[in-house]
Amino acid sequence: MATGEAFTEERARTVLAAATGTDSGDGRDSGDGPGSGGGAAGAAQLLSLGENAVFALGERVVRIGRDASLLPRAERELGVATWLEEQKVPAVRAADPRARLVDGHPVTFWQRLPPAVRKADAEDLAGLLRLVHALPEPTVRLPPRNLLDGVERWLRLAGDTVPPEDAAFLRARRDDITAALPGLVPQLPPGPVHGDALPRNVHVTAEGPLLVDLETFSSDLREHDLVVMALSLDRYGLPEAEYTAFCRTYGWDVREWEGCALLRAARETASCAWVAQHAPGNPAARAEFLRRVASLRDADPTVRWRPF
Repeated sequence: MATGEAFTEERARTVLAAATGTDSGDGRDSGDGPGSGGGAAGAAQLLSLGENAVFALGERVVRIGRDASLLPRAERELGVATWLEEQKVPAVRAADPRARLVDGHPVTFWQRLPPAVRKADAEDLAGLLRLVHALPEPTVRLPPRNLLDGVERWLRLAGDTVPPEDAAFLRARRDDITAALPGLVPQLPPGPVHGDALPRNVHVTAEGPLLVDLETFSSDLREHDLVVMALSLDRYGLPEAEYTAFCRTYGWDVREWEGCALLRAARETASCAWVAQHAPGNPAARAEFLRRVASLRDADPTVRWRPF
């Protein structure tokens, strides 16, 4: 994908057709690729469109990354899925162990999950995090959880759609936080973390909850997974009762840790830049980006952010 080219559903469907050997628009199946058993790419159900486009296609789910730089992460995600299966941690399973690069986009295939029996809640997440945080280092090499690694790429994808002074503000904030992070003293033993620990990344089946979206698995401070929910409480309106249940099930409230504010600032900065990449061609994303940056400039933690 060319620099600055929008990652739209139409673009993702074109890649899906190429990856599965199907026609993207006329409903005819023209190949026997990994996803071809589920029908034409044009009939695939779009489940989400963000860092990845995620499609349901027959008995499989196909994830298409935004650009080629995400290929190593896609390959690592497949390795994590295999490791979690070996460790008997409930999680999504790969349908194919290989990641492909199709027209500049990483593509992976996953087993399609049965419909959720209910919406996942904070307690479901906390129970799974307890399992993950009890694991030793895996056979697959995990990187540190550098929340700020993507900031430059996301701002680059945003281009001149976002004000240059806001992009400069986020870059400076990123640099200040990066310089301070090595001084953090963790409360918990470091090790494997999910990296984006939210109830939306838990799927509840008849057999119980399981983890999905494994691409941000890392080896770092376990507190990374817990700060996510603390931020959800303040920025996204998570009910206090749910947060209390999360802490009770996990066994600790990360807000008691003096490093919480710094990890929170890192995640807020990353979240702003992440929204920026959607701004080209999406006025709602640009408006949310401006809202988030303004609240950081004003140091106002009471401003609610809209999930995107």
